[in-house]
Amino acid sequence: MVQKYQSPVRVYKYPFELVMAAYEKRFPTCPEIPVFLGSEILHESRSDDGAIHIIERSCKLNVDAPRLLKKIAGVEYVFFIQKNTVNWKERTLCIEAHNETFANRVVVLETCSYSVHPENEEWTCFEQSASLDIKSFFGFESTVEKIAMKQYTSNIKRGKEVIEHYLKELISQGITFIPRWTPPVACRQKEERVQAVGGAAADVPLESEPPGTTKEQTGSSCPPAEAVSPDADKLDADYIERYLGQLTPMQESCLIRLRQWLQETHKGKIPKDEHILRFLRARDFNIDKAREMLCQSLSWRKQYQVDCILQSWRPPALLDEYYTGGWHYQDKDGRPLYILRLGQMDTKGLVKALGEESLLRHVLSINEEGQKRCEENTNTFGRPITSWTCLVDLEGLNMRHLWRPGVKALLRIIEVVEDNYPETLGRLLIVRAPRVFPVLWTLVSPFINENTRQKFLIYSGNNYQGAGGLVDYVDKDVIPDFLGGDCMCTVPEGGLVPKSLYQTEEEPENSDHIRLWTETIYHSASVLKGAPHEIVVEILEGESVITWDFDILKGDVVFSLFHSKRAPESRKEAPLPSTSAAEDNMQLIDKTWVLGVDYSRVESPLVCREGESIQGSHVTRWPGFYILQWKMHGPLPCPGTSLPRVDDVLASLQVSSHKCKLIYYYEVLASKDFRGSMSSLESCNSGFSQLSGATTSSSQSQSSSHLSR
Repeated sequence: MVQKYQSPVRVYKYPFELVMAAYEKRFPTCPEIPVFLGSEILHESRSDDGAIHIIERSCKLNVDAPRLLKKIAGVEYVFFIQKNTVNWKERTLCIEAHNETFANRVVVLETCSYSVHPENEEWTCFEQSASLDIKSFFGFESTVEKIAMKQYTSNIKRGKEVIEHYLKELISQGITFIPRWTPPVACRQKEERVQAVGGAAADVPLESEPPGTTKEQTGSSCPPAEAVSPDADKLDADYIERYLGQLTPMQESCLIRLRQWLQETHKGKIPKDEHILRFLRARDFNIDKAREMLCQSLSWRKQYQVDCILQSWRPPALLDEYYTGGWHYQDKDGRPLYILRLGQMDTKGLVKALGEESLLRHVLSINEEGQKRCEENTNTFGRPITSWTCLVDLEGLNMRHLWRPGVKALLRIIEVVEDNYPETLGRLLIVRAPRVFPVLWTLVSPFINENTRQKFLIYSGNNYQGAGGLVDYVDKDVIPDFLGGDCMCTVPEGGLVPKSLYQTEEEPENSDHIRLWTETIYHSASVLKGAPHEIVVEILEGESVITWDFDILKGDVVFSLFHSKRAPESRKEAPLPSTSAAEDNMQLIDKTWVLGVDYSRVESPLVCREGESIQGSHVTRWPGFYILQWKMHGPLPCPGTSLPRVDDVLASLQVSSHKCKLIYYYEVLASKDFRGSMSSLESCNSGFSQLSGATTSSSQSQSSSHLSR
């Protein structure tokens, strides 16, 4: 594999001529660079007018390698051939170097250039690129590659320090100015004659110039024009340090190379440098992996118009009231601080009222806003700030938050954020973690990147107070009042979302936006009089677990679970004259089927009243087809009489006589995955802090089925 390096533009705030004088002090030997043992001039030439000066040297280097490796290779030192081409007229220096030792086994190529700063002719720019290709080396290819890269990178910044050292030495000697090159008198006169006659001296070689004086004939493979006018989009080292932070030479190289690749191949908007750097960090500066991840993210952003989300997205009023998160000043490091009162958030209600789509879009807008705030804080505090801090308060977290569809939606949101906003979280402070938190953490943590998990700090009870707690990371005067601080926090307090606000598929979410997900976890259904709604689940092996969760939005229904060895055929019920088409009603049990013969009941009927939420599970005993059925609840006769109960008659008069509505979700799990999971936890009583009313649960079959409201 070929290893490559590309430096940023490094700027010396001195004229080109003075920098060249400092550079020449490195030869023939340089005590400031211990690895450089000396050099010998092999060839030297000048153009007639003195504008171009070419020197070719043999340089002797002492490589810091194990003694055994040197003995096997049979060499003590390595030699490089370096060719320097100075163009005093254009004020450029091009350096080309390649290895002479082991040239048939290892290929090292290096190109450097010094040129005048495009915006200040009294400054000098330096760029450097190199490649290493180890074809074979006595079976030690990997070792040699590591040694070479370590040696090279350790000397990169040292090179700039050496030039600055000799610049200071020149200044201490009173040399602060070196006049620029001027052509000899004879050359000036000839140039003036050519300009007067042809007016195109810039494009025509001088008649008296001997071969070897034009740019194409100097033998240099680095066109001076490229060095004189560096691309305005190139990164310089000072910019990287000021806005992106301290990077190693190889990290700088990865950033520059990935950025160049995007400029050359990407047709859309080029992401900002800090955004590119985040993807490199997420892939440990493996440029190929970072490029793949970044390209997928750029495609995703374009497809779903994420770049304009801050302008196009307006959170629904329900989110403003019940989403318990918001920005709140910054932490001690200058990172924007986001506060999330997760324990007070009705995640189940938000998912059912808004859908996953709106929640995801809101989270994306938070991430986009976070990046914007990082840029603002970078300018405000004068140092690079590329991530933010999140403070999560878990006061009130309980079993309700372990509701399976809600956790599944959370995991999907985490996946989208991890893929498209890597390395944006600088620190996560979790406070007031209750006893149920380890269960949630066990479920969520496998989906969070290892680098991200290392940024988590978790405090239980009141451990966040005092030394070692929040005050270590957040200034005392911005700690929110609900955590014992003096700062008023405007983050909403949340609460239970009214069930009257829950959505069905008849109320499409975000119809004016491109959907970020192609599916949602909830389905809606209508239950008609005489036409139940049924779904089938095929189980190929026993000991699987069917889980379900549904809400009754209108009317009362009876829920049952059946098993059949025969595959049912689906059919849709024709609409009643007084109702709309029953597009969300499906029947599976054939009217000719006989209960106990063609199919059997495996769960006792459960009456579900309007407004109730039902969660449950069933451990299957046999393979086959399991049918979940919801049918309209009618008045049942009292025991011992054929007359219906008065309460049932009154209840039936309060709802539509033709249609009930519900939303539902179901999933099949392997038994080994189910035991101890969030679904089994849902089978017990659950509450929501002090806001939750009493809950009930029932266990109504011998097949380990649990139903909980």
